[in-house]
Amino acid sequence: MLPRSAPAAAAVSSRAIGALLDRLAAESAECHSLMIVRRGHVVAEGWWAPFTAERPHLLYSLTKSFTSVAVGMAIADGLLALDDRVVDVLPEHVPADVSAQGERLTVHHLLSMTAGHGDDSLAEAWRLEPGDLTRGFLRVPFPYAEGTRHAYDNATTYVLARIVERVTGRGLPEFLDERLFGPMGIAPPDWDRVASGAAFGFHGLHLTTEAVAAFGELLRHDGGQLIPSDWVRLATRRHVDTLPPDEDVRNADWLHGYGYQFWMSRHGFRGDGAFGQLCLVVGEHELVVAATAAMTEAQAMFDAIWDCLLPGLDRPDDPADDERLAARLRGLALPMVAGTAGPVRVLTATIAGNDALPDGTKVIVEPVDGGWILHLGSALDLAVGHGQWRESAPLGRPVVAAGAWQGDTFVADLCVITTPHRVRLAVTAGVATATWNVEPLTGPRLELHLRSPLMTRPDVA
Repeated sequence: MLPRSAPAAAAVSSRAIGALLDRLAAESAECHSLMIVRRGHVVAEGWWAPFTAERPHLLYSLTKSFTSVAVGMAIADGLLALDDRVVDVLPEHVPADVSAQGERLTVHHLLSMTAGHGDDSLAEAWRLEPGDLTRGFLRVPFPYAEGTRHAYDNATTYVLARIVERVTGRGLPEFLDERLFGPMGIAPPDWDRVASGAAFGFHGLHLTTEAVAAFGELLRHDGGQLIPSDWVRLATRRHVDTLPPDEDVRNADWLHGYGYQFWMSRHGFRGDGAFGQLCLVVGEHELVVAATAAMTEAQAMFDAIWDCLLPGLDRPDDPADDERLAARLRGLALPMVAGTAGPVRVLTATIAGNDALPDGTKVIVEPVDGGWILHLGSALDLAVGHGQWRESAPLGRPVVAAGAWQGDTFVADLCVITTPHRVRLAVTAGVATATWNVEPLTGPRLELHLRSPLMTRPDVA
């Protein structure tokens, strides 16, 4: 999809990229993939095994930037305008007692997340209207005047997705398949959906790292021939100031303002998803960085880019440095569970005190050649390798797993490989625990995330 070149050919220091990798390792920042594009050429790419180039990865809120593009296309087609009111486009979703402010909300307020809520309205909107998030969104009180204050609000993007569908007559995934993904050469991607079957819009898109990087390149070129150039320029500039998340000023790259479902950064702009899903565009340096990850502190990635990569632009190293970097990138891997292949015996236990698997779930560890079969209750049988990753997909979505004995305890990592998430399972005689590396935002039950398509809504209890 994108051409490749050595770092030096695009005037990038391979040592600087190595320093970026060193910084991420020193920060214990778990990265799953990284692609650096300079002047339209991929100069560095790597996947931490068991993640691979052909696997799509859940983008979480980076999905919002694709929804923004769909809005821009609808506007360019003359089907929608920034000052169109929600109540006029989706009248059947308007509560009878809608407030005057709710009546005034426009597409602009949704895009800029300036509807007037004090914080994310999602959980409260779903609590108020479990079957109609748009109606629930309009019922949540507005403590601030519209257009005056940014609050990161997932429900605004959900409503935007429904608006796109109303004015185009197409589902959001189908509309983007026709207008964006298909012309880019991307097969129809997977989308997580709410219980009704509608795409979340604010999260849930799964794409490969290269597809994310190619999207960034389109944006860097003002949309190319696919995205309206006026929209790219409008959506990727600051429309409102942003407040420190949880009043934490250490998150410097969240303090530079918000566009239309894009964040402004210390350099350039970005689409951004929970746990480190990233599409960063720095036009002044002809640079795009795409990444997937399972980071608890995503700021570590930005700091590494600014401190390590940017100083290495326009300072190429010699071919031997480039080859050393390429070899390092080919060898990237997450740590595999350490331990032995034995004892060779069946182990039985019961889950206790966990969210990933219900308490009382029966766990059976059954040895087979080169590993084990894990029986988790009556529905899940997973292949686990020793010294290698083994794949299975009992409910539709793939899991890759590896494990080992550590003394009297059997330990396995179960990677839900198209997401940032994995479960660490520890089994001793009689008792087992199952713990997420980072808990999925759409609910903690492992079984839910193994189904394709995932159909859920965030817990509101």
